[in-house]
Amino acid sequence: MELKICFLPGDGIGPEIMEQAGTVLEAVAEKFGHTLTASSARIGGVAIDADGVPLPQETIDACKAADAVLLGAVGGPKWDEIDPAIRPERGLLAIRKEMGLFANLRPAQLFPQLKHACFLRPDLVENGLDVMVIRELTGGIYFGEPKGIEEKDGEKMGYNTMVYYEHEVERIARVAFEAARKRDKRLCSVDKANVLDVSRLWREVVIRTHADYPDVELTHMYVDNAAMQLVRNPSQFDVIVTGNLFGDILSDEAGCITGSIGMLPSASLGTDGPGLYEPIHGSAPDIAGQDKANPLATILSVAMMLRHSFNLTAEAEAIEAAVSKVLDQGYRTGDIREEGCELIGCQKMGQLVVEAI
Repeated sequence: MELKICFLPGDGIGPEIMEQAGTVLEAVAEKFGHTLTASSARIGGVAIDADGVPLPQETIDACKAADAVLLGAVGGPKWDEIDPAIRPERGLLAIRKEMGLFANLRPAQLFPQLKHACFLRPDLVENGLDVMVIRELTGGIYFGEPKGIEEKDGEKMGYNTMVYYEHEVERIARVAFEAARKRDKRLCSVDKANVLDVSRLWREVVIRTHADYPDVELTHMYVDNAAMQLVRNPSQFDVIVTGNLFGDILSDEAGCITGSIGMLPSASLGTDGPGLYEPIHGSAPDIAGQDKANPLATILSVAMMLRHSFNLTAEAEAIEAAVSKVLDQGYRTGDIREEGCELIGCQKMGQLVVEAI
């Protein structure tokens, strides 16, 4: 099979982790007899410096021409003071919109070898931690109109609008129900229906869609309670589905309690066309270029890519098994280091995963 991948290294540690992910992908392609056709394009701060915008048209075209897109990270203090309309993060929002990527899948799984790094008490995670947060990506308050800052009654006023159409809620709900079917068949829909009209519509559509998935147990939870329950008793959750704003917060929380966001991949999918895969961590400019970054989240994003965009389950499992083997051998980057383990850098970690494959 030909694997047409567009690489978007981005900013900060993005190029370093992307290099290791690329070597892992090459190793998998060679082992399983696939042909890797790779392209590369600019996004974020590096695109602003080179092209004046965070998402050039050439990048959009390259992404749409690929079978899947692998992203490193965007942003950094260098671009903090520029016009908000062209900040690096705008490139990330725009590429999701351009590619029609409305569903973000973020698995938060605690590797047994890294239980020491979990921020929760041992008794809270004794049953393990394996939560899938599915976040709606292209609607909600990040894209709703009207929005802006203006003068009113003698002072500045800022406003954003949370908007969801029925079809937007139904399509993300179906993605969540399908994901739950492949797991423990439990779905928790998170909203704020006691306060927000848009959440009442959200809940109504999710309940209606549930009729097509009677084998999945559906529950509902207000977002404030969900945030508390994730740290109080995370094992109660299997799949969580929620809107853009709530999902942005809850997926980071779910990821953080596993011990290190350097271990967590994500997938952004649409109805058709290429998916986009990326680690959930940021560009970490404080360690960029120092061979200190943890590439495992990006490498695990490659596994998600092979599974979701190419239906290559054996290849995905080979990567996941290799990562687990390297952790079993006691190798750690700085973010997951513990006493008695060997501290290594980004390049060495990638090399070890390739060797394990």
